[in-house]
Amino acid sequence: MAGRRVSSGPGAGLALFCRLRTRVLALPLDDVVETMRPLPGEPLAGAPRFVRGISVIRGAPVPVVDAASLLGIGDSHAARLVTLRVGDRRVAVAVDAVLGIRALPPESLQELPPLLREAGSGVVEAIGVLDAELLLVLQSVRLVPESVWVGVRPRGERQ
Repeated sequence: MAGRRVSSGPGAGLALFCRLRTRVLALPLDDVVETMRPLPGEPLAGAPRFVRGISVIRGAPVPVVDAASLLGIGDSHAARLVTLRVGDRRVAVAVDAVLGIRALPPESLQELPPLLREAGSGVVEAIGVLDAELLLVLQSVRLVPESVWVGVRPRGERQ
């Protein structure tokens, strides 16, 4: 899987499973572009703590999000980056390991309880249990705040 582009095509319900400390993350496969080793990056002034900075991926600047920091469980040991498609943009998510692709049975998921909706900051879409492990399903479109995207644009395009 390393360095290859992946696509679920017509296989709805597929997810890329990643290890993040003691948790398992599921990223909808339709959003996944590729996985890779971490790349050098530059810090981004004024970005939230969970944004590690910017890396140049395939010739374009891409914000790198530390998923563990985003979820409030410390920093990841980032052995892999997962590049996600977020509309017409790309974001890289730093995770400890990529576990593989699996079907994500809808019956294994639950909506977030009201108490956790605020804690999830709109990033965690659902929770569940898979093989007796806590599973968090991320909503990729909300991983990076708009203020960070402004910092990623070339200087001439910033407003």
